Amino acid sequence: MIRDEVNQSIIISGESGAGKTETAKIAMQYLATLGGGSGIEYEILKTNPILEAFGNAKTSKNDNSSRFGKLIEIHFSETGKISGAQIQTFLLEKSRVVQCADGERSYHIFYQLCVGAPPALKEKLNLKSTNEYKYLGQSNCYSISGVDDAEQFHIVTEALDTVHISKEDQESVFAMLVAVLGLGNVSFTVIDNENHVEPVADEGLMNVAKLMGCNIGELKLALSTRKMRVGNDNIVQKLTLSQAVDTRDALAKSIYSCLFDWLVEQINKSLAVGKHCTGRSISILDIYGFESFDRNSFEQFCINYANERLQQHFNRHLFKLEQEEYIQDGIDWAKVDFEDNQDCLNLFEKKPLGLLSLLDEESTFPNGTDLTFSNKLKQHLNSNSCFRGEREKAFTVCHYAGEVMYDTTGFLEKNRDLLHLDSIQLLSSCTCYLPQIFASSMLMQSEKPVVGALHKSGGAESQKLSVATKFKGQLFQLMQRLENTTPHFIRCIKPNNLQSPGIYKQGLVLQQLRCCGVLEVVRISRSGFPTRMSHQKFARRYGFLLLDHVASQDPLTVSVAILHQFNIMPEMYQVGYTKLFFRTGQIGVLEDTRNHTLHGILRVQSCFRGHQARCYLKELRRGIATLQSFVRGEKTRKAYTVLLRRYRAAVLIQKQVKGRIETKKFKNVYDASVLIQSVIRGWLVRRCSGDIGLLQSGGRKGNELDEVLVKSSFLAELQRRVLKAEAALREKEEENDILHQRLQQYDSRWSEYELKMKSMEEVWQKQMRSLQSSLSIAKKSLAVDDSERNSDASVNLNDDRDYSWDTGSNFKGQDSSKGARPMSAGLSVISQLAEEFEQRSQVFGDTKFLEEVKSGQAEASLNPDRELRRLKEMFEAWKKDYGARLRETKVILHKLGNEEGSGDRLRKKWWGRRNSSRLN
Repeated sequence: MIRDEVNQSIIISGESGAGKTETAKIAMQYLATLGGGSGIEYEILKTNPILEAFGNAKTSKNDNSSRFGKLIEIHFSETGKISGAQIQTFLLEKSRVVQCADGERSYHIFYQLCVGAPPALKEKLNLKSTNEYKYLGQSNCYSISGVDDAEQFHIVTEALDTVHISKEDQESVFAMLVAVLGLGNVSFTVIDNENHVEPVADEGLMNVAKLMGCNIGELKLALSTRKMRVGNDNIVQKLTLSQAVDTRDALAKSIYSCLFDWLVEQINKSLAVGKHCTGRSISILDIYGFESFDRNSFEQFCINYANERLQQHFNRHLFKLEQEEYIQDGIDWAKVDFEDNQDCLNLFEKKPLGLLSLLDEESTFPNGTDLTFSNKLKQHLNSNSCFRGEREKAFTVCHYAGEVMYDTTGFLEKNRDLLHLDSIQLLSSCTCYLPQIFASSMLMQSEKPVVGALHKSGGAESQKLSVATKFKGQLFQLMQRLENTTPHFIRCIKPNNLQSPGIYKQGLVLQQLRCCGVLEVVRISRSGFPTRMSHQKFARRYGFLLLDHVASQDPLTVSVAILHQFNIMPEMYQVGYTKLFFRTGQIGVLEDTRNHTLHGILRVQSCFRGHQARCYLKELRRGIATLQSFVRGEKTRKAYTVLLRRYRAAVLIQKQVKGRIETKKFKNVYDASVLIQSVIRGWLVRRCSGDIGLLQSGGRKGNELDEVLVKSSFLAELQRRVLKAEAALREKEEENDILHQRLQQYDSRWSEYELKMKSMEEVWQKQMRSLQSSLSIAKKSLAVDDSERNSDASVNLNDDRDYSWDTGSNFKGQDSSKGARPMSAGLSVISQLAEEFEQRSQVFGDTKFLEEVKSGQAEASLNPDRELRRLKEMFEAWKKDYGARLRETKVILHKLGNEEGSGDRLRKKWWGRRNSSRLN
């Protein structure tokens, strides 16, 4: 699909029980593994248990027979990952809901629900066991050997959760299933002599009405009467027993069919194709296989017709188109004969005398019966080689897989698929939403739209087309979709009819191989060319494996050059007019080489891109680290500034607050003292006045005297407390005075310390400047002496070039050895003194920091007074030591100057001797 950019299809065919369903599941698992990664592949795989439970059943030839056809179209993204899927179904066998042959079962979901439903759900739905339902009990088969229906029900509920069907919707689905089973248990009673009936209003009927959400009276009328319109009048016709049973079964089949279609629609919504879809898809067709039972009815008729159409598609692609393409492209080819089934298809599809046309024609006649249909077939089709009439209502068709005899009993009824509008109206009136959805779906398919009251003249049909015509249209659409894809056929072969492993019936297998055309396919594959590619596409796909000058030529030359370069034998390919044709396996060599080369190219590109990405990442990290360092530094500095401002503000606020608190406390104490003093003084005044009054009134009674004595004792106690408070107040005032004195002493000391530090700093700066000036003078003098010595040494070298043997050479050696060492020693001493001076100037410059600590501008855990004293002592000691060493250095430099002067005198003497010798 990715290589050719063409949609693909996998068509799985074979007889019933040959393993088509399992093969389709294996193909889906392979595609899910190959294109998985998005998570939707798990949902696609989980659709299999749902569709098998609702669409598969046990037949006499297969325990898990698909009673419907399905086409799963899996869509892929540009990278080859699954992006979604869509499922299309064909011709569900609705008659199996109400009728099963002996030894067969209805659809699996009924048995799984009855056995595996939890007790709460069973109680809510009033669910019974399988043998209590007539629809399930008529075949006397309730289980399958080796299959646990309860476990399968659990798997189905998990799958429903996976495809996003809510618990409420699941309960509604199960309610509809129980309602279908309950309809089978509805019985009728005769009410008059004309065999008219009405439903028995028992518990089963009430449970059906409850599950569907409809009125029990309306349900009884829908099952026992039929509304008809004659002219302008509406007539209600009572039904006989057979008509009522048919109406009941038609309602049950329609509900189950609509429920199946609704489930497929919900699954398609869950698997909807996403936005990454490229339009490329792989379709898997799993449709019912060819069937031939003891009694073959309308369903087998449609199924075998579909298989005839698929066989024609198979023949067309593998025989007709294949050989026509060989001949058109002008390659050497011997034509292979094959068995064509076109005559059988004409028997089904020919108009107006085909099987399907005659069936639709007879279905439109009100008085048409299965017998009249059978007679019409024998009358018009006896001359056809693929048709043979049988006794009574039977006829035989010669299919590609063998002859099948069909019984026309029930053909017309199943083809009409009648559902009266009374039943549709009943569904639309239900309170549950699923029956309403079913009713709207049926009305969309009706011949005339029904709005409001039902007005349909004389008709009970709700289908616009017959089942056979509708199925034929779906089949033609399917063939059209398959024609637009590249088909891949899978033939499933049935080893035996006993459904037992390890048994291989050679005759049965050979018959299937012949009927399916597999033997002819093998012959064509051995002698044919299954792989073909146009010249342009072949050159474009593999041209890069050649050199540039060859790859730039025309496509045919490039294609031939590629074949020669890879040593492909001439008998393994043929060159046509427009295409190259290869035998099986030859294109694989080219694909392996191409993939290996592309892998190497991609490996080199990945390494180079990785190197570029790593370099870019390193530069990016370095830039980020630099930017982070700047940002964090700026952030830290701003935070420190804010913190420092806050600290100073906090200190100031604390000072103001503490001052106000102390002031308030002092004021309170002062006011209290004044109040106490005023109270005591008033008390004293009143006591004095009381004593005078007591002396004047000496003749008062004894009880008054006792009262005065008691009051005087209280006043004495109060006076004692007042005196004590005054004493405490005086002590606090004395302590306050002491604290004020100490504060004044600290202020005076601090001013003295400031003056001392300023004077010491001035003295230190003067001494430092003097030391620094003396050091600079010493450096300058040494530099001047060094330059003079170098100039003299150069002059002596030039002049004494001819007299190296004289005493001047000895002087030269001595001068250099004596002058260089002292000079370097002096320079090193001076440089050491200068470095020490710089270091000490930094150390003694910390007095400013101590002043800030003292004034509170900076914070440190030290005593500034003690540190200042210690720093002063250190400075005095260093100053003495440094002055002594500086004097010693000066003495040494003076000695070096004297020695240099004596050297000059020696040179002068030598110069005189040299000049005198020259004169002589």
